[in-house]
Amino acid sequence: MKKSVLVVGSVAFDDVETPFGKRQNALGGSAVYFAMAAAPFTSTRIVGVAGQDYPENALSMLKKHGADVSGLTLVEGKTFRWGGVYHTDMNQRDTLYTHLNVFADFKPVIPPHFRETPYLFLGNIQPALQLDVLSQIKEPEYIALDTMNLWINTTRDDLLKVIRKVDLLIINDSELALLTGENQLLKGLETAHKMGPKHIIIKKGEHGAFLSNETELFYSPAFPVQKAVDPTGAGDSFAGGLMGYLAGCDQIDFTALKKALVYGCVMGSLVVEDFSVDGLIGLSKARIDSRYAALRNMVTI
Repeated sequence: MKKSVLVVGSVAFDDVETPFGKRQNALGGSAVYFAMAAAPFTSTRIVGVAGQDYPENALSMLKKHGADVSGLTLVEGKTFRWGGVYHTDMNQRDTLYTHLNVFADFKPVIPPHFRETPYLFLGNIQPALQLDVLSQIKEPEYIALDTMNLWINTTRDDLLKVIRKVDLLIINDSELALLTGENQLLKGLETAHKMGPKHIIIKKGEHGAFLSNETELFYSPAFPVQKAVDPTGAGDSFAGGLMGYLAGCDQIDFTALKKALVYGCVMGSLVVEDFSVDGLIGLSKARIDSRYAALRNMVTI
C-alpha cells in the first residue's frame, strides 16, 4: 500500500539562463520539484510559504499531480525568488540574486491532518526549522534529510541534532568532506554514519550517486541525457523520485533503497531535459519504468 510523503521546503520563482535559453518566473523551490517528481509514485503533502503573487494555476498543477497543498500558506508579500546563469559546463553557475521575500520569515506549521504522515522529507531549510518540524510530527516511519554547506558552516550544532534523528542523509561529496573532515569517501561515510543516520546517499550530479549503510555500498550512474537544458531542481527531483518509490515499499531495506536510488536518478534525468518542472508534467509510469530498465541494463553484466 502506497503511503503519503510530507515535504517541508521552499516554494519559489526562478529566473534561469542556460546555454539553451532563458526562463523568467519559472516555478521552482525544493518542495515543488520534490512533489512533482514523487507524483508518479505516490501522493505528497506540502508545507511551505509563498506570496500572494503565487499563481493559482501552479497550485492547480500541483493538485493535479497528487499534492495536498493545504499546508502551503499564501501570505502578503512576494514569493522567494532566485536568479542564476549556468555556464557551458552546467556544473558551474553564477547566482545573480537571492530574494528570500516571504521565505525569510518562514516558520513551518504542520497542519493537524499532516502530523501522522508516515514518510517525511526535510528539504534544504535551516536546521532549527527542521528540528521544529520534527517536534510536530507523530512518530514518522522514515525521515530523509537534505542539507548544504551553508548549514554545515553556520549552524553545525543544530544540523548535528537533526542528523541524529533521521534515517537517511542526502548530501554531495564536497558536503560530506566538510561535515566529517574526511576527504576520502569511505572514511567520510564511516564518520557520518556514526553521527546517526542508518543510510546515506552521496549525490555526484551527472556522475550518479552512492548509497551506503554501515556495511554495504551501492553505486548507480546517472542516466545519460542527450541535452541537459536546465539542471535546476535536479537534486530535489532525485529525492522526490527516491522517496516516492519508497512510499510503495512494504519495508525499507537496502534492496528497496537501491531501487529507489535508481528511480531517483531517472527522475533527475527527466527534469533536466526542460526548464523548471516542465519535464515532470504528466509523466507516464511506462516512460519512467522504461528509463529505469535502460539504466539498470547499463550496469548489468
